[in-house]
Amino acid sequence: MNPFLPELDRRKTQHAVEAIFEKYRIYKTITFEVREVSVTASYTERFHGPTNVTSDQTAKVAIYNVDVPAARKQYCETIESIVERLGEREQLLIRERYMKHDDVFDYKVYNHILEPPVSKDTYTKIRTRAFYKLALALADRGLLKLNELEKAMKSTRS
Repeated sequence: MNPFLPELDRRKTQHAVEAIFEKYRIYKTITFEVREVSVTASYTERFHGPTNVTSDQTAKVAIYNVDVPAARKQYCETIESIVERLGEREQLLIRERYMKHDDVFDYKVYNHILEPPVSKDTYTKIRTRAFYKLALALADRGLLKLNELEKAMKSTRS
């Protein structure tokens, strides 16, 4: 076990965390379409094969209609609980930029939402620190793989 925190590639980490927030926004904004059971008999050609296989379409649809919304809700709650552990400015930045709407841009956040407004460089530092913390927490929950985000070690030749 490595006692030190891993050194992560900033761009890879940003893309991975942004992908998770994209999935979060999709789950929050797009409604779940409930599947329905087909009650009309369908005539299909049945070839000879194993006859011990039973299919329960109603059960499959019922399980899907219960499990998928529950999984989506659990995913969103997990992301929200991870974000709640960040610092105050980091939370505000992540919520406003990544958890609300698609049309919010970085310049809107650092010029209008953060109080007092910060420079682009300061905003980038806050966001990078937040992404690092989020990547560690998401990896802890199994939503990210840290080994894919680690910086490639440069080989040294003697």
